[in-house]
Amino acid sequence: MVYVKGGNFFRGSDDPKYSTEEYDNEKPVHRVNVSSFSLSKYEITQGLWKTVMGILPQSYVGVDYVNKECNDCPVVMVNYAEVQEFIRRLNEKTGKSYRLPTELEWEFAARGGKYSGNYRYAGNNKLVTVAWYGRKKGTAHPVGQKEPNELGIFDLSGNVAEWCTDWFDPEYYRTTIDAVDPKGPESGDKKVVRGGSFYDDEAQCRTVYRGRLTPETRRWDLGFRLAMDN
Repeated sequence: MVYVKGGNFFRGSDDPKYSTEEYDNEKPVHRVNVSSFSLSKYEITQGLWKTVMGILPQSYVGVDYVNKECNDCPVVMVNYAEVQEFIRRLNEKTGKSYRLPTELEWEFAARGGKYSGNYRYAGNNKLVTVAWYGRKKGTAHPVGQKEPNELGIFDLSGNVAEWCTDWFDPEYYRTTIDAVDPKGPESGDKKVVRGGSFYDDEAQCRTVYRGRLTPETRRWDLGFRLAMDN
């Protein structure tokens, strides 16, 4: 786990390159305040999943386009409920209080926290140096092969997209200006997904891009990482 010192930052994007309706939920750019927390250095791997759960997810069975046995690859094909069960068992084994990051925490960490270089992607404006992306065929890559961001955290852009704990609300940013540790709405039909994946293009790999999927979704390019309070 990497310590992320809290602070305030300007969340969202008004980049004119992404001015279409698809990206309206990234607006307005607004200041928010974040408490300190910790975030896992890598996406959760198959190896850790098997240590906690015993076997790879049942959803791997019969699927020929995921890495079946790659302990250093991110675990994928896990829906939101399965991630929560993994966290429950991990906390039971360790006595810790791991959880998914909030959307706010994820973006703050991806942008480098208080060390932010204000890059478009996690750690650089040159996406190829920090991310696996834009590959419409293939599978996830072992974690930590690209350059980390300013906090020393890997694969926040690309490789696999990552579940967050918040429900998605396209109007969320308009109600959280100068808020402290704001969270998404209490209910909804889709969960926030961040970071983009090896399958996605540059737009989806930006640190500000707000993806969303139904909690039941399992995808070959969707995994997660953990957060923890300090």
